[in-house]
Amino acid sequence: MTSVPASADPVPYVTRGTAAYRKISLALFLAGFATFSLIYCVQPLLPLLAEHFNIGAAQSSLALSLTTGLLALAIFAAAAISESFGRRELMFASIGLASLLNIAAAATPGWHAILVIRAAEGLALGGVPAVAIAYLAEEIEPRGLGFAMGLYIAGTAFGGMAGRVVTGFLAEFLSWRSALGGIGAMGLVLALGFIALLPPSRHFTPKKGFDLAYHARAWASHFSGAEGLALAKPMLFIIAFCAMGSFVTIYNYAGFRLMAPPFDLGPTQTGLIFTVYLFGIAASSLGGAAADRFGRAPVLIFSLILMAAGVGLTLVPQLTGVVAGIAVLTSGFFAAHAVASGWVGRLGGMSKGHAASLYMLAYYLGSSIAGSCGGWFWSEGAWPAVAGFTLVLITLAVACAARLGLARS
Repeated sequence: MTSVPASADPVPYVTRGTAAYRKISLALFLAGFATFSLIYCVQPLLPLLAEHFNIGAAQSSLALSLTTGLLALAIFAAAAISESFGRRELMFASIGLASLLNIAAAATPGWHAILVIRAAEGLALGGVPAVAIAYLAEEIEPRGLGFAMGLYIAGTAFGGMAGRVVTGFLAEFLSWRSALGGIGAMGLVLALGFIALLPPSRHFTPKKGFDLAYHARAWASHFSGAEGLALAKPMLFIIAFCAMGSFVTIYNYAGFRLMAPPFDLGPTQTGLIFTVYLFGIAASSLGGAAADRFGRAPVLIFSLILMAAGVGLTLVPQLTGVVAGIAVLTSGFFAAHAVASGWVGRLGGMSKGHAASLYMLAYYLGSSIAGSCGGWFWSEGAWPAVAGFTLVLITLAVACAARLGLARS
């Protein structure tokens, strides 16, 4: 890996419009695509898994929640490991290993064994999300960071959409096992494209050995400092938990609602509805660019309110209202995530990787905890209860964003 000695002249940041900027943006787009297609490929399969293994909705959601839960914990280790071994290499290894595990899950007969593999997949993927944010914050000039971060988030949106749509199609015409195996094979191809495109870091010097005390101080530093800074990052962590938790809850149980009366949709039809992820692709780039221009707090608050409006629309009894609501929710979520994750990168100081790891820890804990809790609300009160639960989470996120805006103004 290329490192920059302390005595060398400062190496310029990568600027928007250059060939290096385009290569970095495309490589991180592929990383986001691969990561999120591998994570969320099981989401449209949850009703099929529940039927095949004769389990409930909340139990079937463990195929996703265990992945995101272990991913949240693995992010801590990944951030520390990348300080010693490099950003680029760790991301490549993570995507490749997770892809192989997804293929293994497709060939595994038992439900509990599948859960173990999906949990291991979450551990493997811990080397991508936080490290990707840190890499962009270190290599891209501040004026172009919002747009580059938005493109990375767009990759995660596109990958999430492809994972849902492709698996829904393959599951209906082949089998859910073929769907999982196909996504794993695609991940291997994307990993090769990623490593071929991404340049080595130029503003990061690996540290020798593993100093636990150093990492503990780095993580703790993001909860201290000047009053405004000490408040800012924890507020962003809470927003990540609530926004991701509400988003995943809606997506986890939308399939159960849409495959049941009065809609009675099949796996392919349900999967095609999630092409609304295209709105997320556009919204993430627009959100990042808008934050660069108009300020992060106003764009973040607007995006979260948009999420709440989307949840409200899903309560409409007509299919068009449900689809429109999911589209609006998706747009608001990815815009909010692009703004918040870019903000964390800017506030990370000398330990951007640690700041990003804390943000992603909260993000995926929201997915795991709220995503599974949503199954209880579905069982007890059907869709209105699920919608109410997510609206409470979004309201808390809006309150934190408003408080953060006042603190940073």
